[in-house]
Amino acid sequence: MTRFSVSADGTRIAYDVHGASGGTGIAAVAGSGQPPILLVHGFASDPRVTWEATGWVRFLQRAGREVITVDLRGHGRSDSPADAARYTPNAQAADLRAVLDAAHVDLVDVVAYSMGTRIASAFAQLEPSGIRRLVLGGTGPLEVFATWRGDDVERMLRTADFAGNPIAQAVVGPALAAGADPAVLLACIRGMTGAPLLRPGEIPVMIVVGELDPVGAGAAELAAEWGASFASIPGRDHINVLTARAFKDAALAFLD
Repeated sequence: MTRFSVSADGTRIAYDVHGASGGTGIAAVAGSGQPPILLVHGFASDPRVTWEATGWVRFLQRAGREVITVDLRGHGRSDSPADAARYTPNAQAADLRAVLDAAHVDLVDVVAYSMGTRIASAFAQLEPSGIRRLVLGGTGPLEVFATWRGDDVERMLRTADFAGNPIAQAVVGPALAAGADPAVLLACIRGMTGAPLLRPGEIPVMIVVGELDPVGAGAAELAAEWGASFASIPGRDHINVLTARAFKDAALAFLD
C-alpha cells in the first residue's frame, strides 16, 4: 500500500514499505539488529523502475532486510512542482526525513543511485545520526547535469532529440516516452545542477559504479580520498549496472 508524507514546503511524497517477509510493515529493529534500507532512485525514474524491476527489493527482502522506497518529488506518484527552487538537494533531503518520520523510523541504511546520491549526500549532512551506512551507486565527483548546456537541455526535452548525449537518451528518453512532463524534468535538472557529492562525515560509505559508466569517472579516486570502500562492476554501464547481481551482493555485504 502506497503511503504519503508531507515535506516542510507542503509537497506530498509517496513511499512504500516492504517488510522482510514480503509484507508491508517495518519489523522491530531489535529483532534483526539491522535498520531498514532506504532506496533512493535517480533522475527521470521511480522505485518501480530502479529498484523493483531490477530485483533489488526482492533481493533485500530475501536477505531478511526491511526496505523503504521513495518517489522523489517530480517523479512517480509524488507531487511534481515545476519550480527549480523546490528541487535543491536540501529540499529533497528534507523529503527523505519527512518519509522516515511518517514511517516512524529513526535510523536507516541507504542505497542511492545516480542523482539520488546527491540527495543522500545532502541528507547525510542534515541528519548525520539518521544513517548507519551509505552505498552510493552510479556516481562520481562530477555532477552530470553541470556538463549539459542549458539550451541543449531545453531542446532535448522539447524535441526528444538526444543527439550527442547518450546518457540523456538512455535516462530521459524513456521517461518522456512514458509521459513525463518536460517542464518538471527541466525544473529538477535546474534545481540539481552542480549539486556536490559531499563526504558524509563519519558514516561508512561504499561507492559502486559500472566499469563502462562515464558518470562514474573519478569515482575510484574519490573513494580513496574519502577512505571509502569501492567496487567497479565489470562490463556494466550506467543503466544495466542496476541489474547486476555483483552490485547487489557488494552492497548487501557492506551493509551487513
